[in-house]
Amino acid sequence: MTQHFIVIGNPISHSKSPQIHQVFATQAHIDISYQRQYCPDNEASFVAVVEAFFHGGGVGANVTVPFKQIAFAYCQTQGGLSEHARVAGAVNTLSIKDGAVYGDNTDGQGLVNHIIHLGWPLDGARVAIIGAGGAARGVILPLIQAGIGSLTLANRTLSKAQTLVAELSAASQTIEQHSVKNGIATCLTSELTGDFDLVINATSIGLSEASLPLAADLNSHYAYDMMYGRDLPFLQHFAQRGAIVSDGYGMLINQAALSFERWTGHQVEVIAATQTLSS
Repeated sequence: MTQHFIVIGNPISHSKSPQIHQVFATQAHIDISYQRQYCPDNEASFVAVVEAFFHGGGVGANVTVPFKQIAFAYCQTQGGLSEHARVAGAVNTLSIKDGAVYGDNTDGQGLVNHIIHLGWPLDGARVAIIGAGGAARGVILPLIQAGIGSLTLANRTLSKAQTLVAELSAASQTIEQHSVKNGIATCLTSELTGDFDLVINATSIGLSEASLPLAADLNSHYAYDMMYGRDLPFLQHFAQRGAIVSDGYGMLINQAALSFERWTGHQVEVIAATQTLSS
């Protein structure tokens, strides 16, 4: 029997999720239909799409821009939320649990899993994240759970970084304990200096021709940009300084794999799937 899935977004025609999940389904030897679902950019339309899909027998839905916060609010009032979704304040994976729509967020763990697959060490690592928006919010808890040693959050507006740290510490005992034990530093992006094991760009600046105002004495052994699909100035900068770099395409595949596993119970062989998708 065919299992039905969708990804909801606006715009949505560019989404690679159908191809990615079809590779997973081929691995698992199950029959699926995974479709892109355009939705007008308002809460009422999103709720209507979600309820019609699940009432019609749909198994699972992914949520992308601009609906992750709307999905969070919907699940908060109508169903339930995983810890990662609750702390992130955003939902990218929907399913039915105990008769209600349940929201999860696999983005952050998808990033961590990709870094692990790359063989980059996280245990005790000195990590800096640039950006204090939704992308950064979703990855901080999984990084701390992965055992990083220290965290610095840099942003062009210092107060936004400070507010994010305060909000996350209040939302998660794990983050609060890390903050008390190791501290979570905040600074302006231009004032992020020193040596790190890993620097992550969680801004969308790579989608434009602009560059981040990076300090001359900022160094990192590894550099990761959560964007993908084009040459990224952030990665070029660190590659020229001898860093090992990666874009976020692997994060996309890994977060999708986690969604697929939640829905179907089949564990994805991510490395094999990535090779198939890259060929």
